Amino acid sequence: MTDFARLAFDAAPVGLVLTEARVIRACNATFAAMTGHSESALRDRSFRVLYTSDDEFHRVRDIGIELLRRDGAYSDERLLRRADGGAVWCRFRARTLTPENPLARVVMSFASIAPRDGPPLSPRERDVVSGLARGQTSKEIARALGLSPRTVEDVRARLLKKYGVRNAALLLARLSDLGQ
Repeated sequence: MTDFARLAFDAAPVGLVLTEARVIRACNATFAAMTGHSESALRDRSFRVLYTSDDEFHRVRDIGIELLRRDGAYSDERLLRRADGGAVWCRFRARTLTPENPLARVVMSFASIAPRDGPPLSPRERDVVSGLARGQTSKEIARALGLSPRTVEDVRARLLKKYGVRNAALLLARLSDLGQ
């Protein structure tokens, strides 16, 4: 990489990550700061370090994989776990360099949606919010998580009360304001 290209990568206003088989091969300072890790601590580590559980890590793997295979690109909004245990809500974009094996080599960007603040989300709440951000219904979220739709509705209702909002759209807007 030329000095200018390296400078552009490092100074980008969004987090940039290059991965091979879900292992971080390079990331910029913006991504490191967003996650609370040093660049060297992230290099050659599995993306697992940024998720709260093995289950969440494996479930996220399959989200968007068909779009990566078909279109070469995928985007959504998601929560990443920070080094301090907190969470960062971000806009995620991915482009595969190997559509025949979508996760073999991927370029990703992460843009923090808002500054961190507000009450933390439990792992179950994070799962439900992630589904809501992808536009899934309670039934679809329940199916993906192996839960009953009633359990998802209960979590959703607690989230609405916790953040003082009337519906899922306002919840997502509120979480974006808080950087959850």
